[in-house]
Amino acid sequence: MLAAQRKDHLLAVLAREGRVVAKAAADDLGVSEDAIRRDLRELAEEGRLQRVYGGALPIAAADRPVRERHDLATESKERVARQAVTTILPGSTIVLDAGTTTLAMARLLPSGTDITVITPSPAVALAVAEHSDARVIMIGGELARHSLVAGGGLAMEAIQHLAADVFFVGVTGVDPRHGLTTGELDDAVTKRAIASRCAATVVLASDEKIGAASRYPVLPFEAVAAVITDPLDENPLIQDVLAQIPARA
Repeated sequence: MLAAQRKDHLLAVLAREGRVVAKAAADDLGVSEDAIRRDLRELAEEGRLQRVYGGALPIAAADRPVRERHDLATESKERVARQAVTTILPGSTIVLDAGTTTLAMARLLPSGTDITVITPSPAVALAVAEHSDARVIMIGGELARHSLVAGGGLAMEAIQHLAADVFFVGVTGVDPRHGLTTGELDDAVTKRAIASRCAATVVLASDEKIGAASRYPVLPFEAVAAVITDPLDENPLIQDVLAQIPARA
């Protein structure tokens, strides 16, 4: 079988099953795992899939620049945002990560609850100020063009002086096997630093993120308190994801 035919087969399996297992693909096609791994590596270099240990997953749609994500799974993000807002206690201090789901949360925050919002996102900060009476604290630093979030050394220094009750974190991939991931290394580092300063971390997972994986791990499931998903999303992987969250007394 020609390499082009193998690649077409691998992409078909990915579209049908949501993942490619290298060993299974090699057995199906009667070729070596090395050949399949080479095909997957080349497809990843072409931007057709995301290589992971043992195979491949779809490219996370949420890895696109933030300007291109505003119209992606909008209704699902809105439902996740509404769910998340209901968990915020009066008087609490929360961190809203950068991203379109947290931006939706910012627009839904109630007034009169005496909450404080910390964020590394200028867009989220402005939305909080416009739609609620919450106190707003911004994490400063260099603004990343891709995600429009503050990061770098200045941000890391500021984070070490903060403390919060809940961190609502945005990731680009939520997969039961490959965990919580994002497409930018610096973003992953910043998220981990913020999580270390919060009593609890809650993951926001709209439907396009379930079963997707990006290049850089953010946090293990053991480090998060909850994953909030779209109540209308029937993806069977959701139960596998939720099963990874440790029970807490």
